[in-house]
Amino acid sequence: MTGTESQRILKIRSLLVRDLGEIFNLMGHKFYAGVMFTVTTVRITPDLSIAKVYLSMFPTNDKEAVLARITENASTIRYELGKRIGKQMRIVPELKFFIDDSLDYIEKIDDLLNK
Repeated sequence: MTGTESQRILKIRSLLVRDLGEIFNLMGHKFYAGVMFTVTTVRITPDLSIAKVYLSMFPTNDKEAVLARITENASTIRYELGKRIGKQMRIVPELKFFIDDSLDYIEKIDDLLNK
């Protein structure tokens, strides 16, 4: 990857994090009521066709069920994203959602250190 390509990928990643964050802020209650979503990171393939979106969810005990509902609504989320980034990107990437459990992991380590 050349310097300009990596700069482009970084700009696209930050654009996707921002716009997906806004979409979840506005529409998150439709996907799963009572849960707050944060887009923690987006990893995009070099050809810009697939974006792996990592989400943090709070409060919920069944993150897998919430993720399943979001995955069911991936086409709606992609459509909303396309309306926002259509002028900046030729292709709206396919969205794949994952749970970002890094905060849970940090909390678990903190608890172990405090014992």
